[in-house]
Amino acid sequence: MSTSGKYLGVVVGADGSPASNAAVCWAARDAAMRNIPLTVVHVVSTDVATWPPMPYPDTWAVWQEDEGRKVIAAAVKIAEESIPSEHKLTVKSEIVFSTPVPTMVEMSAEAELMVVGSSGRGALSRALLGSVSSSLVRRARCPVAIIRDEDPLMPDPQHAPVLLGIDGSPASELATAVAFDEASRRGVELIAVHAWSDLEVVELPGLNWSTVEAEAQCSLAERLAGWQERYPEVTVRRVVVCDRPAHQLVERSKTAQLVVVGSHGRGGVSGMLLGSVSNAVLHSVRMPVIVARPS
Repeated sequence: MSTSGKYLGVVVGADGSPASNAAVCWAARDAAMRNIPLTVVHVVSTDVATWPPMPYPDTWAVWQEDEGRKVIAAAVKIAEESIPSEHKLTVKSEIVFSTPVPTMVEMSAEAELMVVGSSGRGALSRALLGSVSSSLVRRARCPVAIIRDEDPLMPDPQHAPVLLGIDGSPASELATAVAFDEASRRGVELIAVHAWSDLEVVELPGLNWSTVEAEAQCSLAERLAGWQERYPEVTVRRVVVCDRPAHQLVERSKTAQLVVVGSHGRGGVSGMLLGSVSNAVLHSVRMPVIVARPS
């Protein structure tokens, strides 16, 4: 399938699993906030190996397409019911017979955001969707949102802040753009977290943390200044800590409605946003996570 020239808006993968249903619901609301279309896609994998090898019955493809149409119909219904009646949302749908990762990566070239659930249907599909999500995060040509099928355990999730991991790298600059936009559309506070080091303060002889913290706060303020001018309605709280980046983001995510990180970072002492840090966030954070990807 070629998606060249087709604007897809927010694209969400659907397979009928609880995580997929949660992803559809979240994607519909995000698309409505952006005032762009939602494309619901169900990928029927054509790369299913068996041992010993055996031919599939002639009715196999027909059955797969029939099941796919049921999944799509249910997902479209979920999407439409997720949006308040006063909001309008254009919902498109596609069933694709292909391999999941290349299909989703290709579609990402014509999308503003890709959305997938964190796990799929049953043990086997669960592992497959996990690998699809992981591959999409690394190869997509637009930001990718990973959604879990868990209700946030907080008193007022709609007014909870957006949490941004920032380390000064080009990848975290992309994440900053996404985070400000999402915070603006939601009308909530943005918390920008910079974890200065993976090392404990006591491991660095002669370090005066108060001096380092002041300099880091100044650098962070300078890096965010242009974005705050562009989004004056967004209240920003800057947090600088001498701690492991992943630990800070995972802990602070418990009171956030959305976490935004870059696809990779500086590495080394200054932080790494999708090496180990983003991987840890994707595996440990229970809230929705957006990984910013270059277009």
